[in-house]
Amino acid sequence: MTAPQHGGDGLGSDGGRLERLMRESVRVSPAPGSRSPAWRASVTLLVALVALAGVGHIELAAYACFGTFASIYGGRQPLRGRWRTQAAAGALMCAAVLCGALVATSAYRAWLVIPVAAVWAVAGSMLSDRFVLRPPGPMFPVFAVATCAALPVTLSGVLVAVGVAAAAATIAVLLGLFEERMVGSGKPVETSRGEIRIDHAVAVVAAVVVAGTISTALGLSHTYWAMVAAAVPFGVTGLLAQTTRGLQRVVGTVVGLALAAVLLSVSLPALVVAVVVAALQAVTELLVGRHYGLALVAITPLSLLMVQLGHPQAVDALLWSRFVETLLGVVVGLAAALALREVRLRRAAG
Repeated sequence: MTAPQHGGDGLGSDGGRLERLMRESVRVSPAPGSRSPAWRASVTLLVALVALAGVGHIELAAYACFGTFASIYGGRQPLRGRWRTQAAAGALMCAAVLCGALVATSAYRAWLVIPVAAVWAVAGSMLSDRFVLRPPGPMFPVFAVATCAALPVTLSGVLVAVGVAAAAATIAVLLGLFEERMVGSGKPVETSRGEIRIDHAVAVVAAVVVAGTISTALGLSHTYWAMVAAAVPFGVTGLLAQTTRGLQRVVGTVVGLALAAVLLSVSLPALVVAVVVAALQAVTELLVGRHYGLALVAITPLSLLMVQLGHPQAVDALLWSRFVETLLGVVVGLAAALALREVRLRRAAG
């Protein structure tokens, strides 16, 4: 899911902070080229879910979803050779699924996932910096590791999880190749290299660890939502953009929960849910580059429907958990972002 990055290292003077924050929170950015990633991500997810429903194993939907994220990476790069970026992203996501599923075989997975997610947070942050990945930041690998770790499996189930993710990633890459053949090769993908920001990676790790530890200690039911929300602000740079992203995450989630409550109150066949989820995926990709908060209105019911497909739960408890853990993660993430800014300011002054 690609999102615009906003510059700026702070919120400015006290008098203009709230005004600037509100202005950035409602600003809608242009997102050229969003249709291609939208249809590709939607079709990939639909094919994967329909196939799982057809063989009677829709409970494996989460693993397929993480494999389809390969279709999102490099979504607005030139067509020629873009499949290589998507193949590399697919391999990264499958590795994250493998690691998370291995953690899920342990009886101590609730606590073990925290250091494991921290490792993936730092690795994802550095890889994103070095290879200028789009979407930026470590959120997707952390999401995959933490979620898969929460789904108890046997060792044989680990192989199934990775196989499902790999199959979905393969579909995404093949669709990318098909698009290249149909539309034309165009200019080749230009390889770019960025600077690794060690302090940024440290801040991400701290946010993920603290959010995971607090949510686990409190006995919350979906700690991975807290860890993912803590990593969200670090997909952009500058405290203003990070604060805006956190605010949009919370507000968009609240609105999305209302839509999710409606969808979850209706008992729908698995195939119908698959179509709805694929449609929400398309809407997400069309909106996320324009306004992150609006995209969350689609992302939230999409995530909850995926949870219900694999592990049905009481709707009220599910909705409440999503809100509480999102709020917790955002607060922790923004605290880490603020601490990072202060460290950089002191370093610059000294």
